[in-house]
Amino acid sequence: MSDVILFTVDEGLARLTLNRPERLNAFNAELAHAWRDATVEATTRDDVSAVLIDAAGPAFCAGGDVIEMATTGGSETDIAALAEVINTGIRALTESAVPVVAAAHGTTAGGGLGILLSSDYAVIGGRSKLGSLYANIGLTPDLSVSAQLARAVGQRRALQLVLQDRMLTAEEAVEWGLVAEAVAGEDAVTEAQLVRARAEEVARFWLDGAAAAYGQAKRLVRSQPERSFVEQLSEEARSIGAAMATPDAQVRIAAFAAQSRSR
Repeated sequence: MSDVILFTVDEGLARLTLNRPERLNAFNAELAHAWRDATVEATTRDDVSAVLIDAAGPAFCAGGDVIEMATTGGSETDIAALAEVINTGIRALTESAVPVVAAAHGTTAGGGLGILLSSDYAVIGGRSKLGSLYANIGLTPDLSVSAQLARAVGQRRALQLVLQDRMLTAEEAVEWGLVAEAVAGEDAVTEAQLVRARAEEVARFWLDGAAAAYGQAKRLVRSQPERSFVEQLSEEARSIGAAMATPDAQVRIAAFAAQSRSR
């Protein structure tokens, strides 16, 4: 993988680190293509059962690299095509049966929100700020923000965020349900380390448990909008039947039954 994405796999955990700290991990063409390649690989490898996304430097992701856009003068077609490249990675994460945790310390803004929302569990820092800010420079939401934000926090709150020059505090982001939890540290560097450690703890919880079942549960919830209520019931029935037949479930069910009989 390119140096703008650091990619490792260790004991079932794929770690993707956004690595443009000097630009607050904002997406340019190089990072967009590296992101697509890394996310597709992470969600299709047989030796990966969980994904962790974090970032180098003082921020998680500032969205698109507006300064580079202004300097290079990218056309309407170029910008739209680049967004579609990043969207391929977003779809790889959200459509897979692999649970994803984000460690989002510092600032998350613009398209960075879409990257954050592509995770299934998000940990941020106590100093973190999260916002839209697209309209401040005359742009509209991309990278799944309009698709995922309202699902996460409700339409009215989503509109409050995209129609105002507003950055949510960590406390507000947790209260809104935008993220799962916030971790505070005595300084920004320590806090970033604690956020990463907590996110890895979440990922290891999945890996140490019924990893495949967690992945399928994520898939059921994520894919539900594609189905009617009746279709979702049928998919749940099919999924639990398939899970029942797996060796992991057979062992766990037998252990649960034995424990219940011994009480």
